[in-house]
Amino acid sequence: MAHIRVAILGAGRIAQHMADTLVKMAADSRYADLVEPYAVAARDAGRAADFATKYGFPVSYGSYEELVADPNVDLVYIATPHNLHAEQAILCMKAGKGVLVEKAFGANAAQSRDMLDISNETGMLCTEAIWTRYMPSRGMIDDIIASGIIGDVQAIDANLCYPTTAKARITDPALAGGALLDVGVYPINFIDMIMHNAPIARIESSMRTYETGVDAHNSMTFYYENGVMATAQSSILCHSDRMGSVWGTKGYMVCQNINNVEAIDVYDGNHTIIAHYDVPAQLTGYEYEVASAAKALLEGHTECAEMPHADTMRIMELMDSLRRDWNLTYPFER
Repeated sequence: MAHIRVAILGAGRIAQHMADTLVKMAADSRYADLVEPYAVAARDAGRAADFATKYGFPVSYGSYEELVADPNVDLVYIATPHNLHAEQAILCMKAGKGVLVEKAFGANAAQSRDMLDISNETGMLCTEAIWTRYMPSRGMIDDIIASGIIGDVQAIDANLCYPTTAKARITDPALAGGALLDVGVYPINFIDMIMHNAPIARIESSMRTYETGVDAHNSMTFYYENGVMATAQSSILCHSDRMGSVWGTKGYMVCQNINNVEAIDVYDGNHTIIAHYDVPAQLTGYEYEVASAAKALLEGHTECAEMPHADTMRIMELMDSLRRDWNLTYPFER
């Protein structure tokens, strides 16, 4: 019998990726005794039933209230638009369920703080499902920097851009749409993981709006008190190379695809590759966050070590400050 029964709240595209992950984890000896795909809930009972049948989940529900009332549910993965995360996570935690909340954790820092307050009050696990925080590539990057092979880090650059304006949740302000919350979280987190909570002295940024009023393309520069300068871009208008680069006094490293690092190349000062690293094979990439959340739940923790509450709040407050600079306000914030 598996230790943690996992349910999915929502039945959209990202929920399907998680369902595929859970099925693969249940069939993998590394995870089979840790997690069990159990239930799915959607606002439409028929859609939930079809989802459950497709992925072999034994239980489906046509409302979120029914899901959280099920005593067999241990951990809920929340896979709905950003603006709904807070109310749904709070609903789950008050019902005694741990939550793994898809990024962006909340629509703003206030919602995020509300979720974490309830986590502390109830003692329930509440963690952000930004998968790059949990992947082995994170430790690989840290180890390369710590080895001194690129010297002292002086600058970081990261970007993530996809043309996604055809998706309503991306362009609708009422759903907390825009580039920053959807893809901007990745370059920001890439930089934050490398900088390890180093204080930021100041920020400069610029933004282009979409016709609906959300941010469509943004550029950010973070000046750290230790002298490091980091730049990030995100967009819903175009493709980018998705690279993350760390530049040092002896050389530099290039991470292929910050959204799910595929390989890392290290160059010397003459631009010659001196090391190449492939990341470990994945089931889907989501398994790391699920396993971390399941283990944290079993151990009675309210947070995961890979993405502690303090880190989540720091990122959310940073994104709030950027939106204030851009004079962007979601309808539900007014």
